[in-house]
Amino acid sequence: MFQDFDDRSDASQTASRVERLRAALREAGVDGFVIPRADEHQGEYIPPSSDRLRWITGFTGSAGVALVLPASAAVFVDGRYTVQVRAQIDAFVFAPESSVETPLAAYLKDKAKGLRIGIDPWLHTLAEVKSLEKAMEEAGGTLIPLPHNPVDRIWQDRPLPPKGRVTLQPVAYSGLESAEKLETIREGLRKAGADATVLTDPSSVAWVFNIRGGDVSHTPLPLSFALIPADGRPTLFIDADKLDGEASAYLSGLADLEAPDQLEGALARFADEKAVMLDPALAADRLSRIVTKAGGRVIEKEDPARLPRARKNAVEIEGSRRAHLRDGAAIASFLSWLDRQPAGSITEIDAAQKLEAIRTRFGEADGMPLRDLSFDTISASGPNAALPHYRVNRDSNRTLGDGEIFLIDSGAQYQDGTTDITRTVAIGVVPDEARQKFTLVLKGMIAISTARFPKGTRGMDLDPLARIALWKAGCDYAHGTGHGIGSFLAVHEGPQSISKRGAAVLEPGMIVSNEPGYYREGAFGIRIENLLLTLEAAEIEGGDLPMHGFETLTFAPIDRRLVVRSLLSEAEIDWLNAYHAEVAARITPRLDDEEDRRWLELATRPLPV
Repeated sequence: MFQDFDDRSDASQTASRVERLRAALREAGVDGFVIPRADEHQGEYIPPSSDRLRWITGFTGSAGVALVLPASAAVFVDGRYTVQVRAQIDAFVFAPESSVETPLAAYLKDKAKGLRIGIDPWLHTLAEVKSLEKAMEEAGGTLIPLPHNPVDRIWQDRPLPPKGRVTLQPVAYSGLESAEKLETIREGLRKAGADATVLTDPSSVAWVFNIRGGDVSHTPLPLSFALIPADGRPTLFIDADKLDGEASAYLSGLADLEAPDQLEGALARFADEKAVMLDPALAADRLSRIVTKAGGRVIEKEDPARLPRARKNAVEIEGSRRAHLRDGAAIASFLSWLDRQPAGSITEIDAAQKLEAIRTRFGEADGMPLRDLSFDTISASGPNAALPHYRVNRDSNRTLGDGEIFLIDSGAQYQDGTTDITRTVAIGVVPDEARQKFTLVLKGMIAISTARFPKGTRGMDLDPLARIALWKAGCDYAHGTGHGIGSFLAVHEGPQSISKRGAAVLEPGMIVSNEPGYYREGAFGIRIENLLLTLEAAEIEGGDLPMHGFETLTFAPIDRRLVVRSLLSEAEIDWLNAYHAEVAARITPRLDDEEDRRWLELATRPLPV
């Protein structure tokens, strides 16, 4: 099993842990401490040994930060987790706060006047620390980088760091040899006038060196760092216990291998009168302090592997197409099975386990085994679907009831590609209001799918297309419309996104999700998601400029029973009918069960005129 359904929140010891932390803070000479959900790599994907936020608060979401002060404490989350955080934390100890309406920096200005607030500089980026320092200066207080994390001092049963085995990602799937990728990094360093960079994002390390790992759930990351000079041999800082003979021999041919705890010393030695490139949004503030203390200079620029990694090459694109056809067949088989189950006969966990089993079967039949889920499946019925990032466990598990909406957001990791798909389906006859909201969400999804846009368009420029139908109805959703996708890497990959903050330009080869939604707290939730490949600009007949567009990668039926036909334009109906015709043509030959084939034929019929 890839997903642990016993993974539950526990805030029962929050009060005692916070009191012990306050005692440790007094010993350290600070009044408060910031606890982000982060590790030394500043990524979304962290091992249990680094999930300090969960340990201290009970909150299990993938993004958030806590602040513990002498007489109060707060947890800051965005709109995805507004409901979840209230359900998981001890409200007598931590107050829930909106990271959008009241960011941590703004909160510090008001609540930390004259105080000394500690941080672990390994757990905050350069940009975050600058923001916090400014806030504390305005509050008349001081931000104190601590040499040791006080949470670790009191976390007596802290899990050991992971030692996932490193595997190779051959050029048949990566498309480029590591030597070519290293030269791309070096060229970027020379153009920036930098002597070296430190890759802190394990996705970048994995991409550059054509390796994958097993250190975090659902994402094949080897937790590691790389020091890459503009000229000369790189150094890879990785636990030797993760390397078998093949991986060690391969990596030794590309780089010097050192243990992760050797990074600080190696960087200090290198940085003397050198310019080191660090990504202010990704690199730990601690690295900047090492460089400057050693007499070096920090050049703040984006991780030089991030953009080339996001622009998928021809081999990666073909791999993604194959992965999505395989996955689409599994989804169709699952939806066919789900439709045959009587209302009230299965639970959210039953559904998630069934989909995982079907994916495993289709992967084996296709000769491309399911390596893992790409994230914990969001299997959510009724009011649970109103939590955008709901994660089912034994306590929250609901039966799929008659007349309810069921939302399943899931993805797979295959060696040739990473998938992510959401479908919202009717269990029996659902209320008209839910069907109306589903159709408004579908209109936004179609608008993104059919968008044409000039070179230089950013994700934030497209984001309103997905929301306008909902806006006209007085509705919205509190998450981005789309995120980037890795190639057998992270299911959330930057810099590309379609969101209100999506400042990165959408370039050919980038893969993004397209997933508008609607959520009615305590009632139902709706999301429809396909993955899209950004295409090269092409001429439009009668137009003045060539325009980029999208190719849909995901092929699975959209529940026609939830569509209010009168709310769709003729062009939107044409798109849905054409999409379903393509789903039927591509997926039917991959289904080995006649019952599934008949179901798919019915599920992809054109909407009636």
